[in-house]
Amino acid sequence: MYTNILVPIAFDEGSDEKVKAALALAGRLAEEGAKITLLHVMEKVPGYAVSYLPADYTAQSRAAIASELNDLASAIPGGEGLVIEGHSGRTILDWAEENGSDLIVISSHRPGMQDLLLGSTATQVVRHASCAVHVLR
Repeated sequence: MYTNILVPIAFDEGSDEKVKAALALAGRLAEEGAKITLLHVMEKVPGYAVSYLPADYTAQSRAAIASELNDLASAIPGGEGLVIEGHSGRTILDWAEENGSDLIVISSHRPGMQDLLLGSTATQVVRHASCAVHVLR
């Protein structure tokens, strides 16, 4: 059983079932009184695309994601939602290390050619995490 669980959340198309499964698993693996952090990493918008977006796009996106995370976290004992910026794989690993996570529960999609060439976030987390990692497919 774990006391400090990190659940990275990506709001991709069709991710609802994966999010529910990850949260259910985190709840089952958590000791009583455990902290479960739902983390979304916002990647920076490339400079060439910024001029095409509304001025408050990042702030509005961040607020909407934070609201969704907080709604999800409120249904879990010890749940907390958090939105941070950075590169998804590296930021998840750094946050887990800096905050003493003892388990990362992460969803993965079916690998395709792009993943074989570039690697997915879940692959990076599995390879480099200093704590236990449970991957859901």
